[in-house]
Amino acid sequence: MKHTVFVAMSGGVDSSLAAALLLQQGYDVIGITMRVWAGDEGDELYAASRCCSERAAHDAGQVAAHLSIKHHVVNYLEPFRELVIEDFVSRYLAGETPNPCIRCNTYVKFGKLLDESVALGADSLASGHYARLRRDDATGRFLLLKGLDRDKDQSYALYGLTQHQLSRLIFPLGDRRKQDTRRMAQELSLGVAHKEDSQEICFIPDGDYGAFLRREAPDMMQSGPILDLDGNEIGHHQGLALYTVGQRKGLGIAAGQPLYVVRLDPERNAVIVGPDPAVWGSRCLVKQVNWIAFDQPPQELHAQVKIRYLHRAQDATIQVTSHDAAQVRFDQPQRAITPGQAAVFYDGDTVLGGGTITV
Repeated sequence: MKHTVFVAMSGGVDSSLAAALLLQQGYDVIGITMRVWAGDEGDELYAASRCCSERAAHDAGQVAAHLSIKHHVVNYLEPFRELVIEDFVSRYLAGETPNPCIRCNTYVKFGKLLDESVALGADSLASGHYARLRRDDATGRFLLLKGLDRDKDQSYALYGLTQHQLSRLIFPLGDRRKQDTRRMAQELSLGVAHKEDSQEICFIPDGDYGAFLRREAPDMMQSGPILDLDGNEIGHHQGLALYTVGQRKGLGIAAGQPLYVVRLDPERNAVIVGPDPAVWGSRCLVKQVNWIAFDQPPQELHAQVKIRYLHRAQDATIQVTSHDAAQVRFDQPQRAITPGQAAVFYDGDTVLGGGTITV
């Protein structure tokens, strides 16, 4: 019996080439596409979305037909709204800046979709993510590593995966570079070889978070005070969810020096601002920690820590305070350590684990 691999096909070049490569390697390949984002006919936002929409499903189906493989489309509109969109809105309203792609990877793409693929007969689920997997012979644990293409590495967004999930996954592009992906896709005559990459969150394709939050939670977007570090009211904001730590633009405050968002205070519905030095910090607490490299982590370890997707990992000491919480102390101060974002721990290329930054 051939090893059956379902490929999470998004309609883009990466997942399309992943399917083609696995087919070349002799796997029994079946495509599967999630529909998690829909809009009315003629909706410009819907048309702009290049990921997980009806258009994406169509493009994935075209590639599957070209490769002569079966293709399934699964409707995850409701679970995606419940698990990702509602969480995104509630956390913004609570003064955090969440990363919905991480939550989608953990609970939808490699949660529900993996389970459904296995139920349909898959031995493994593959995707076009730029990350690598390896099994540690000494411990038997599955390890997650950075992708070879550092500019496209997506390991940061995969830190939440469990050992069960990692044991069933395949990332065929982890040791390839994006430029090679496009070249190979063109050589294989894949119709999506030159399709643009998705840059924004799939359900906010125009990047206007404020407009999206106003539509989703109009009654929750309440104005409030902008306070300086001494508690003096120096302005008003139009909704806490419209601001994030480190932000300068859009404050509408005339001051003798540049002011930045230092923190958000949901209890007072206040935006706290200050000069640039106030935005820097050396510590953060991390909750909901998922450990990949350890069953039981050491009480203290030294690692490199990324605090957002485009952040360059920095040396830090991690103090483990419970099975799912830790305190991070950076060797050097970092700018805009933001509640709601992920702190991901690395040892070189290996993802040790990670969690959500809290105050």
